[in-house]
Amino acid sequence: MHTHTPARRHFLKLSTRLATLGLTSLGLGPSRSWFVADAVAQTAVTDYKALVCVYLFGGNDCNNVIVPVDNTRYAQYQSIRAGLTLGASNLLAPIADSGGNPYALHSSLASLNTGFNIGRVAIVLNTGQLERPLTRDEYRAGVQAPTNLFSHSDQTLQAQTATSNQTIGGWGGRLLSVFSTNDSLGAVSVSSPAPFLESGGTAPNVIPPGAGLNLSGMNISPTAAANARKGAVTAMLALDNGNAMRAAANDSFADGLQLAERLNNSGSLPNINTVFPGTGLGNQLREVMRLIRMRAQLGPGRQVFFCSMGGFDTHTNQVGNHAAVLSELAGGLAAFYTASEEVGLANQVTSFTQSEFGRTLQPNGTGSDHAWGSHQFVVGGAVRGGIYGAMPVFALGGPSDANNRGVWIPTISTAPFRATPGRWFGATPGELNVAFPNLNRFSVTDVGFML
Repeated sequence: MHTHTPARRHFLKLSTRLATLGLTSLGLGPSRSWFVADAVAQTAVTDYKALVCVYLFGGNDCNNVIVPVDNTRYAQYQSIRAGLTLGASNLLAPIADSGGNPYALHSSLASLNTGFNIGRVAIVLNTGQLERPLTRDEYRAGVQAPTNLFSHSDQTLQAQTATSNQTIGGWGGRLLSVFSTNDSLGAVSVSSPAPFLESGGTAPNVIPPGAGLNLSGMNISPTAAANARKGAVTAMLALDNGNAMRAAANDSFADGLQLAERLNNSGSLPNINTVFPGTGLGNQLREVMRLIRMRAQLGPGRQVFFCSMGGFDTHTNQVGNHAAVLSELAGGLAAFYTASEEVGLANQVTSFTQSEFGRTLQPNGTGSDHAWGSHQFVVGGAVRGGIYGAMPVFALGGPSDANNRGVWIPTISTAPFRATPGRWFGATPGELNVAFPNLNRFSVTDVGFML
């Protein structure tokens, strides 16, 4: 199924009407000509690049993703984590930050550990949504903080829009909008409709892996009859009688037909040897690689993708469940990077993780609860591998704790975390300030993990 998610207030009735005609296999999305685009002068590009977001729904427990293993901090971690503590058998061989401080990744992340050791994986510590730099004392005194912290729905929206006080589309869509590209494969979700990709009222394409992308009733015999039906549909789409809404719908439908034809013709791409895991994320990333290869062969351009996986809301039975989802994450990202190398696009494609928040260092029994700051991965040939930022102070009620349970106040805002690949993507400082409205409130606007 190929879906172009419509803006509800403009196209709800129209979508319902088209559903009765049996045409929803292609779906609809609002035409760019119907909505006012973001007020940014577009920049021409002379190369090809893609950003791939892997969203971890539920709030990933960063505290068991990477663990400090020096004697002092590991003892603090062990004392507070109690039954959720990762012992030596659940941790990989130590890695180090630029200061020589030792850390270890969860044993389910072996392939990302390998990527780190060859300089293609960056780990960004304690990043999260902030309106401005914030200390524990300021937070507890009620100084400006993101709204509705610890709420899945609110923090998911904030993570994908990079703002907590207004709805202005997603940061991926805003970033893409600064470039002079108007490609149906520019903003694509391979999982579900995502605010991350929206911009100027325009919804992205949703192309699930393995979806059928033919308009029902068009592939009949003989060929002449099929061509006649296609011609009739094309002629129908040219009839708008001057009605702006009908013209917008027809443009979107025609765009869907053209996109379906492009995708169905992608079988001419050479096979690759990289084997993707047969997991939900593995299948999504395989589809993203296919779309990247299709678009990259056409020359200069920009693409932004959204993938996702669930299972990170680990209030109970965390030890086994978390190990399983981390294994799926690492396997998918590793295969995706290997494939990008195989097709010669490793330096032009960057993937990264996002999640709505981290989880409490203090357990609630067999799980952990909603928190705030978390650690994220960035993977790609243009990544400067390493550990960036600082681990929170492992002390309940200490300087890093928003309350008394190990709820980390972020020290790297999501604005500079996202603006860093944005700069690599080709956005100017002014364009980054449009894509990330809070960026100028932070003294460091580039974390440094991209070439």
